[in-house]
Amino acid sequence: MAGMMMRRIVNNVLDNLLQDELNSKVLDSLLEFIRNSSLTFHHSADSWTLRMRANEIPTAALVLGVNVPDHDMTFQSLFDLLQQSVTPHVVSVQAKECGALKHLMQRVFKSLMGSSVSVDDSEGEEAEQSGIHPHQATVHCSFSNLCEWYNAKTKKSATGTPGKKRSSAVKDEQQQPPIVIIFKDLEAFNPKVLQDFILICSLYIERLPLMFVFGIATSPSTIQQMLPHSVSSLLCIELFQSLSCTQHLATVIDKLILTPQFPFKLSGKVLQVLVSIFLYHDFSVKNFIKGLQLALLEHFHSQSLSGLCCKKQEALANAAQLKHKELEMVRQLPSFRRYVENQEPQEQVKLLTSDGHVKEVCQKMLRDLCKYHKNYYPILRCLHVLTSSLPRYPLGKQIREVHISCLENNIWENDEYQSALHLLRMVAKEELVTALQNCAEILTTCKSKKMKATLGQLEDLLGKFGQLDSVGNEVHVSNREDLTSPVKDIQKKTDLFQLQKTLLEMKESRRSKKLSLFEILRNEAVEFVDGLVRSFLSVPESQPLHEVYYYSSSAVLRRHLNATPRTSIQTALSNPYHYLQNDNLRTADGAVSNAAPDICIVYKLHLECGRLINLYDWLEAYSTVVSAAEGKDPDSSDYGKVDELKHARFIQAVSELEFLGFIKSTKQKTDHVSRLSWGGC
Repeated sequence: MAGMMMRRIVNNVLDNLLQDELNSKVLDSLLEFIRNSSLTFHHSADSWTLRMRANEIPTAALVLGVNVPDHDMTFQSLFDLLQQSVTPHVVSVQAKECGALKHLMQRVFKSLMGSSVSVDDSEGEEAEQSGIHPHQATVHCSFSNLCEWYNAKTKKSATGTPGKKRSSAVKDEQQQPPIVIIFKDLEAFNPKVLQDFILICSLYIERLPLMFVFGIATSPSTIQQMLPHSVSSLLCIELFQSLSCTQHLATVIDKLILTPQFPFKLSGKVLQVLVSIFLYHDFSVKNFIKGLQLALLEHFHSQSLSGLCCKKQEALANAAQLKHKELEMVRQLPSFRRYVENQEPQEQVKLLTSDGHVKEVCQKMLRDLCKYHKNYYPILRCLHVLTSSLPRYPLGKQIREVHISCLENNIWENDEYQSALHLLRMVAKEELVTALQNCAEILTTCKSKKMKATLGQLEDLLGKFGQLDSVGNEVHVSNREDLTSPVKDIQKKTDLFQLQKTLLEMKESRRSKKLSLFEILRNEAVEFVDGLVRSFLSVPESQPLHEVYYYSSSAVLRRHLNATPRTSIQTALSNPYHYLQNDNLRTADGAVSNAAPDICIVYKLHLECGRLINLYDWLEAYSTVVSAAEGKDPDSSDYGKVDELKHARFIQAVSELEFLGFIKSTKQKTDHVSRLSWGGC
């Protein structure tokens, strides 16, 4: 059951969220641009502008940002949408496949024509060796042949599908669909290859409806840097900007984490690890979701009661079927033990002895957890709306920052929260009313009884703010003349004692000043918000059975996601038993078994050397260790002798160490190598 739920979650995330929602707007506008460009190509108007643009290749510059791991999914979605709704002739090319012009043309023609493309004689020989006759299976690599193939293809589709009469432009578009070439990573292409390809395509633009899509990770100015004006002038470029990766992250967090519909939850430290990896490593939403999937997998693997981490009705049904062994696990949970300690003695006995009673209590706790989550997220959003526009953002600019603060401890105990309340007490009327109205919109969608009651109180508060305009913002000041008289006294010539007395009088007069109606209502609104925060934003650890839903092993997640290759390699070489788990390799600390792999022996011996290592001495030491592993008599003449097999094994092990970067050849001394790493014992 848990595995099925994980599979549903993963499929929902990857299929719906990433492909459809994150890039839907930019992909829709890109498809519209390609359709309009295709209509312009087939348009028969005599306009000078249209004639000039007809000689240019329509090009979409798609700026996706530096989150390169997410680009493949975006281009795959674009590829599928183009084939489904615009044209079947779509080609996607990458720089690593197109190092030279002939490779780029071969890739384009092969993708379009669906057969092999002849580039040189060696290609024909390879096809002959594979049993395919080169003259039957290959197509000559030229645009003239591509034009002939395209005309034959379009004529076949035009004569084979008669239908209702359509407008000429739409008819031409359907009969002669455009040829779209997608350059996934424009920055990685060889500029010379790209320039030559564009120049060749421009010669055939009147015969082929070619269109380009440039995938750009950095800046649109990359096009001007790679292409001279003589080449870029052949392109009719339109810019398409994708949403920033941080906006994508906010969408993912909003859909997956800040919702009661998603039963699995992350603790504050785990969420902080995932966000930190996103912000400081790759900006990849895809990798962020993979980290979330890993946390989900680890939770269901390590938590024996993870079968309760599902929808409310399923969780209640599973709680009613818990066995005695599982109920004992429930009793061992820290949150359940704290709950038992706060109960009456008779209730404690039932909770520790009666399995049936524990099942009923577990069901009640699961219901309370569901109510807690239904109330938590709306109030969290309201708090973010009220504080996200405050100066210096005391609680953070993003809602995830407020959420992490609430997960780590009671947020009302933080100094930043008190600072936010202090700033809210100085907010202008229009800004405060607008924020409260946004909070009311958030609470309108909630079905919880407590949230409906909260919405009623908030609407009453907004009604009082609305009445201020009709009543008038009357300011009651006690003895206004007394307030101004000290100022007049200051202007007069006086001594230090008199000045101090006057300032004290001014301070007392300010204290005696009465608040206006708006200030009273504003303080009431702030107290109302503070009460909501203290009631509904308590830490999850305060809820019994929170361990069932929340994954908190941030160290495990960091170890898997923040890999340290050098440390892992040094551990494997110095202690092969750590990974191989072979008892023959178990040794005392700092020693290496003579039965260890050759590279481990060579690595351990090189740690005993200085900056320069004599290869002959190194070989002698290696041969001695290997001879001991073979069980030879130390007193025999063959013990430690270097034969051809040992010599070859040693050379291979040293070559592997050089490949890993531990040593390098040097010209300082003959038959010596230089050591590159230190402190790896």
